Amino acid sequence: MFGEAIAGEALEGDVGFAPYAPSEFRIKWTTLDWEADEAHKLRRAVFCIEQGIFVGDDRDDIDVHAQQLVAVSCVAGIPEQVVGTVRIHRDEGSVWFGSRLAVHAAFRRHGKIGATLIRLAVSSAHALGCETFLAHVQSQNVPLFCAMHWDVLAEETLLGRPHHLMQAQLDWYPPCVTPYSGFVTHTQPHSAAPARSAA
Repeated sequence: MFGEAIAGEALEGDVGFAPYAPSEFRIKWTTLDWEADEAHKLRRAVFCIEQGIFVGDDRDDIDVHAQQLVAVSCVAGIPEQVVGTVRIHRDEGSVWFGSRLAVHAAFRRHGKIGATLIRLAVSSAHALGCETFLAHVQSQNVPLFCAMHWDVLAEETLLGRPHHLMQAQLDWYPPCVTPYSGFVTHTQPHSAAPARSAA
């Protein structure tokens, strides 16, 4: 009877439903196999299919020793889907690099996913002794990085695309010593789309 009353109201009334949206996004170091698998699928979708930079697969020797980060959409606190990813690796001494930043096309206007991936990437490396954090950033994404306190060091061409070598201002990225739990950002559509990728 209770169910019938609710069903009756729904059928009789003009009820509209909001589009589906996750309640939050957890940005963290990858800890589970399914997260790593989904991150690589997302990278292939962005760098191989969407942008056509690589053929078939974008993985390289850096993946062997890089730390993968993921942005996971959550519903009621339960992880559901990898919607963003980036990787970091130590290059030499205290110099670190970030690369392969990618956000799922359907989530580029939600919750500042790209920006939060960047923040955790730099902050977690900072906690591990990073003194210089660099990235080869696709030129269309330079404004986002500048707004996040990065400096342009040089213009360059990589993989046939214009890039900028950029360096994070570490004073803006306090060390994060809990990268496996990472950061949480809530769904918040905004007008300017965040970075799609930075090979």
